[in-house]
Amino acid sequence: MSDLKRLYRELVSLEIELWNGIEGRLQAEYGLPLTSFEVLHLLLCRPGVRIQDIVEEFSITVGGASKVVDRLEKAGLCQRRANPDDRRSSIVELTTEGRRLTEGALAVFEEELELRIGTVIPGKSVREVTAVLSTLRAAGRALDTERKAAGRTSAPAGKRPVRLTV
Repeated sequence: MSDLKRLYRELVSLEIELWNGIEGRLQAEYGLPLTSFEVLHLLLCRPGVRIQDIVEEFSITVGGASKVVDRLEKAGLCQRRANPDDRRSSIVELTTEGRRLTEGALAVFEEELELRIGTVIPGKSVREVTAVLSTLRAAGRALDTERKAAGRTSAPAGKRPVRLTV
């Protein structure tokens, strides 16, 4: 197996295992799917969030973001209010119950990250890996933007993507 294929497999497998492990704990202790927690956490950290902000933060569709917010709103964890700056959108805010639940779930989330990552690799390595992954994501987004602008979904024969230095 080539190094790139192995890296791909390791990254995908790690993401799945991290997601499942953290979500399992959040479900067991708070009845909360990780997707819902991620949106609640965003609402906790960034007041004044719109559906469009959720879309951009998590790279999901407007429909997907609306469905998550609808479920959270139905559960009494957030509410929408009119956006005073834009009558076409609303602001999504945590309710008191949503804030309480999110703060408790955040402690579990952080503990699980520490157990699964922090106890395994030192802080310096965490920062280095994070920088490399951020560089890879930026390069992928740039490639996707370039392809979209050119009206294609794959690289033409013989053309190699621009390399970013890490």
